[in-house]
Amino acid sequence: MKIPILSRLVFLLAIAVCAPAGTAATPKQPKAAPAPPAAAVTAAAAPAPAAPIVAEKLNIIPIAEIKPGMRGVAYTVFEGVKPEAMEVEVLGVLKNNFNGPKSDVILIRLHGQKVEFTGVVAGMSGSPVYFNGRLAGALAFRLGEFSREPIAGVTPIAEMLEINELDKTIPADSVSGSKAGSGVKPEATKTSMTAPEAPSTAPGYAQYLKPIGAPLVFSGFGEDSIRRFAPQFASAGVMPVMGAGSVSDEKQPEALEPGSSVSALLVRGDMNIAATCTVTYMDPQRLLACGHPLLQFGMVDMPMTKSRVLATLPSPANAFKIVNATEEVGSFVQDRHTGIMGRFDKQPRMIPVTLNVHGGPTPRSYHFEVLSNSKITPLLMMTTVFNSLQSMNDAGDDITFRMAGRISVAGYPDVNLRNMYAPLDSNVPTAFAVAISLGDRFGRIFDNPYSTPNIQGVTMDLDMVRERRFAKLESARTDVTEARPGDQIVVEAVLRPYRGERILRQIPVKVPTSTPKGTLRILISDGDTLDRPRRMSMAYGSRFDLGTTIASLNKDHQNDHLYVSLLEANPQAMIEDKVMPTLPLSVMNVMDGMRGTRDMLITGESAVNEASTPLDYVVSGAQVITVTIK
Repeated sequence: MKIPILSRLVFLLAIAVCAPAGTAATPKQPKAAPAPPAAAVTAAAAPAPAAPIVAEKLNIIPIAEIKPGMRGVAYTVFEGVKPEAMEVEVLGVLKNNFNGPKSDVILIRLHGQKVEFTGVVAGMSGSPVYFNGRLAGALAFRLGEFSREPIAGVTPIAEMLEINELDKTIPADSVSGSKAGSGVKPEATKTSMTAPEAPSTAPGYAQYLKPIGAPLVFSGFGEDSIRRFAPQFASAGVMPVMGAGSVSDEKQPEALEPGSSVSALLVRGDMNIAATCTVTYMDPQRLLACGHPLLQFGMVDMPMTKSRVLATLPSPANAFKIVNATEEVGSFVQDRHTGIMGRFDKQPRMIPVTLNVHGGPTPRSYHFEVLSNSKITPLLMMTTVFNSLQSMNDAGDDITFRMAGRISVAGYPDVNLRNMYAPLDSNVPTAFAVAISLGDRFGRIFDNPYSTPNIQGVTMDLDMVRERRFAKLESARTDVTEARPGDQIVVEAVLRPYRGERILRQIPVKVPTSTPKGTLRILISDGDTLDRPRRMSMAYGSRFDLGTTIASLNKDHQNDHLYVSLLEANPQAMIEDKVMPTLPLSVMNVMDGMRGTRDMLITGESAVNEASTPLDYVVSGAQVITVTIK
């Protein structure tokens, strides 16, 4: 029996409509079926305590069911806040590929007018991918640098759900300042712009499948600040990108949903450092995003904000989204290999910083908060402080700063920040010396094997002087060549300032009554020369607890003083922050076992007395003279 042509067409059309995704009946670019997103979270939501994510109860598709030719849909924001659909075609599954052993990547081709025009862009990572309404994973990788087709890799959702298992091991009070059920905390942040990562500079291999860029975007920073610290950021795995846009204090009433844009902040306030990607999965307690790490820091505490995409700019080599980070909705608590995890019931705890600068036409104050993380906080502190000082109109080559301040650490004395800074080289601005000094202190506080420091805040007051106040020790002598124990010796020092008349200083110092007969060495020096052995002891010992480290930092000499130290030819031991001069040989033999445990550093001379005189200059240089003790 012959079937009429019209009936045959109706029959074939019915088959095409009813055919499941992935069958041969699917046309090349079908209309993607909308995926049912998870429940959206609005600013008014008050989430209940987080329950574990049970994969078996989720509507997900396992990797074993992913086959070449399957058709699905992915969601991302191209402009505004509403996710838009992109059609998806499976090319295959890459076993044990970029993500490591026993980790798979789903290779897909994206279809649609917008994505075929823009390509795979930075900020798209984390875009959820669905097949027949079942969540497969997050768009996370792109193929090549100048690919002419939007081919991408997907991190399977099962691997992202492992992040939640890690999060369940965190104690309830591990994130300070969080309040379960507190809802969200609206707060404005600055505009940022995301861009893809820089091409790998490591020689010897080519990397074709790489994470979609979510580099850190610097808003409110000058080019000089980024350039000076770029090598340090590169060694930390960060590619800085200077942002474009303005401050956004808008509320974002639209609810987050899978496919929404979301931002993580490392610095916020008068300056901002942020990274933006896309929400993959969410429930009333948490969300998963990115599908790859931001910095792979493990446990983190970063503000999580909504985002508004201003535009998506296409480019074969540098496609990106321009994004406004808006109101805060919780805290990112995990930064892992397969993505990042945020909690709506956590409020982030960052380090508040206040920087006051005096001496200009008008006083200036800078206020910002910095992520508390041992790997990158010292670098963030250096960059933000340098940028604050260099951005002033008064900044120049011949600027001197007098600094007074403190780093407040819970349960310990404050770390004193008192010193003077002047340019020693016309190519290195004074602000750089201030930043390096602060970063050194933060590094020594965070680099502690016994305690995790809880830094409550940083306050710095800097007086700016519009001249280069730097003086170098030129010569030194004494009024005598011989002395007796108990005598007072006057040391006369001559210093040569930068573009000024010589400075003469006389410093009296008393010879201890216990000084033995023989040659007594007198060291005339800056403070850094005296602190160097103690810093070597800290680096050598590496066993100091946090209290000892802070005590040692507070014993640093000021660099606007000239010091006179009397040195005896007897060994001296440094144990933690304690100095034990002129130890008898018998005592040294008893304590010698401590040297094997790296708890003690021994020097050949002992400092038996010290005197100083203040100068309103940064002092540099050292000389040694000798007298005979009779």
